[in-house]
Amino acid sequence: MPATTAPPPEANASIPASDRAGFYRDNGYLVVEDAFTPDEVAALNAEALGICRGDFGAYGGWQGPHLSESADEIMRRYLCIHFPHKIGPRCRAAVGQRVMVEALTQIIGPNVKCMQSMLFIKAAGKPGQAWHQDEDYIPTRDRSLVGGWIALDNATIENGCLWVIPGSHKPGILWPQRDHTDRQFDCSEESFHFPYCDSDAVPVPVKAGTIVFFNGYLLHRSLRSVATTGYRRALVNHYMSAESFLPWNCPKPGESMAKQDYRDIIMVAGNDPYAYKGVVEEAKPYVRASGEGGCEKWTKPKTD
Repeated sequence: MPATTAPPPEANASIPASDRAGFYRDNGYLVVEDAFTPDEVAALNAEALGICRGDFGAYGGWQGPHLSESADEIMRRYLCIHFPHKIGPRCRAAVGQRVMVEALTQIIGPNVKCMQSMLFIKAAGKPGQAWHQDEDYIPTRDRSLVGGWIALDNATIENGCLWVIPGSHKPGILWPQRDHTDRQFDCSEESFHFPYCDSDAVPVPVKAGTIVFFNGYLLHRSLRSVATTGYRRALVNHYMSAESFLPWNCPKPGESMAKQDYRDIIMVAGNDPYAYKGVVEEAKPYVRASGEGGCEKWTKPKTD
């Protein structure tokens, strides 16, 4: 486990707007406090419950109806809602929320697009996610990928806040990944063979309403929640420079690798140089059950 000593003061501080780009460039992440009001946070959490309850309809992985279950029982069933911005209006509005966009244009540039959202519902006792880089999953061509991690509860070391290795984005290397069997993490692959130690990591505990931005190449993880009650919920949107193609969920028939460009996007700032391509709806929202790390490969019996 990473050292649990307090991180340096700048690790969790909300950086003045004038210094954001420099801090992000040097460290690979950025904390912006009080970005969402308590009312906005409460509305997002209510919408998350509604999605899990089936108020917006059924989606892939949904285990309803939940007619006799309490809100807590319903929420604990699920680990993650994928593409919630395609389901709930408040999740959709959060994609282009004012403070979010202000910071994104400082650390990415004037033209910014969003391609994905995920809403994590980490209940007490549930696992975290091992070291990884988001660029492994959403490949950009210009290394401009940014995650905007919105805390919907106070994220603490106890309930499984983010840990980051500051500066680990700088080499611009995607480290190899492998399967693991460590049950303090979900079953997603872990990155390894990088020149950093757990002691290089710092925790990023934040209050609800804070946004943590992090570079697609930054090594980050979270640990199992050892809290006995409550949640560590977070809405994470992913963004990149609109100037770059996005070769995600490709290839497409008849299209060269160099021109592959995922177009299920939302422009949140500036202009889209490729607007002539239009927007193509591809992603389908779905929910992922918590189970054993939220992964079928840990629950299905092995076959010879």
